[in-house]
Amino acid sequence: MAVIICAMRFLFDLLPVILFFAAYRWAGHDAAVAAQWLAHIGLAGVVEKVAPILLATGVAVVASVVQVGTLLALRRRVDTMLWVSLALIVGMGGLTLWLQDPVFIMWKPTLLYWTFAITLGASAWLLRRNLMRTLMGEQLQLPAPVWARLNLAWVGFFTFMGALNLFVAYHFDESTWVSFKLYGGIGLMLLFVAGQGVWLARHLPDAPDRGA
Repeated sequence: MAVIICAMRFLFDLLPVILFFAAYRWAGHDAAVAAQWLAHIGLAGVVEKVAPILLATGVAVVASVVQVGTLLALRRRVDTMLWVSLALIVGMGGLTLWLQDPVFIMWKPTLLYWTFAITLGASAWLLRRNLMRTLMGEQLQLPAPVWARLNLAWVGFFTFMGALNLFVAYHFDESTWVSFKLYGGIGLMLLFVAGQGVWLARHLPDAPDRGA
């Protein structure tokens, strides 16, 4: 279904997220080695406590750059969502590494979610352009009020996810946030998409009776 395709585009940065998670878990088993690796790339004097998340951040930044670079080398179109994600991971990840402060990378998912929410909302209410209809109009035939509710639902979902990320980041330990970033974010996205698919099915035009 088209809504699933839209979600998969948003989740195209899944590989950097997986590598971030894997690097964090690996580094967590030997923070001293992680700190040594960081020293080799110019981050000397890293406290072992923050070494795992700094190493994971560096891995995610490199993975994101390689991901976009590969698409460009193959002359494939890079979606706007991916460009935004790349800019945020490089910017917030760079600040995390430079200042050796994990708070910046923890804010990255929230900024990404809220950027999407603002873009969808501003396009609909200020420019009178429904981006969900633009993205999926060729695959779905829906009444205008349904498109409006669909757009609003995504605005609400992205807003909620951004707030939830901050709640987990500030109320739970770092390891819990890293797990939530992978399992919680993707899991909630899939649940939202599945529920929306059921809701949209009620509004799709009936298929023609081939036997008539």
